[in-house]
Amino acid sequence: MRTGLQTSKVGPKVKLTVGLALALVLRTGQALAAPGVSDGSPLATPDTQLAATAKTQPTPSSKDALPLFGAMFAAGVPDGATASLICRPWSFVRAEVGGGYNLISKSVRGGVSLIPFGAGPSATLEGGRYFEGDANGIARTLAGNGFGDNAVLQRVGYDFANAHLGLDFGMRRVTFFIHGGMSYIKASVHNINQQISADASTSQTTVTFNQDPQIRIWTPSAKFGFVFYIW
Repeated sequence: MRTGLQTSKVGPKVKLTVGLALALVLRTGQALAAPGVSDGSPLATPDTQLAATAKTQPTPSSKDALPLFGAMFAAGVPDGATASLICRPWSFVRAEVGGGYNLISKSVRGGVSLIPFGAGPSATLEGGRYFEGDANGIARTLAGNGFGDNAVLQRVGYDFANAHLGLDFGMRRVTFFIHGGMSYIKASVHNINQQISADASTSQTTVTFNQDPQIRIWTPSAKFGFVFYIW
């Protein structure tokens, strides 16, 4: 009887199987080693990844923000000469509130403009009131010293509303604009009975109004001006 250890040769197929098993184990170990685990740092979560991404994105500079407040100076008909405070909450919206003067009296006014692209085409709605004033002075300036006072011109005032389209040039610190469209004007005619009596002093016909007549008209209008943004 033959005794002793018997050795068997390892075939090529067995070697290939063992090699594949070792490669699979090594690859599985690498996959299980998540980033940060090997050095003791916590495992990255989606929230931390989003935070890291946000940190890498550039934040907008305050220099890029458009100024919010400013002042506007304009002239037109029936607006007269106007000065307003401006607020621009968004690049495409501009609100105004202010006053004006038309060589007869002072006014209060307000409005809003829509500028879809921040500059360029614009649409504006405005409204205001000119308080009553004596227009005989400006009438005498235009007609000459021979003009006599007219009772109707002693109290001239009107309400107005503008609907304008236009163009606005510039949007950061200075804006120049030119607008045009239609305006609605409503006014009361005062002292008309007094003026009729003065004109009919040599006539036997008398006309009397029980109340002051009102005038309502639609008329073309336009204005131009500047906006200076301060802060």
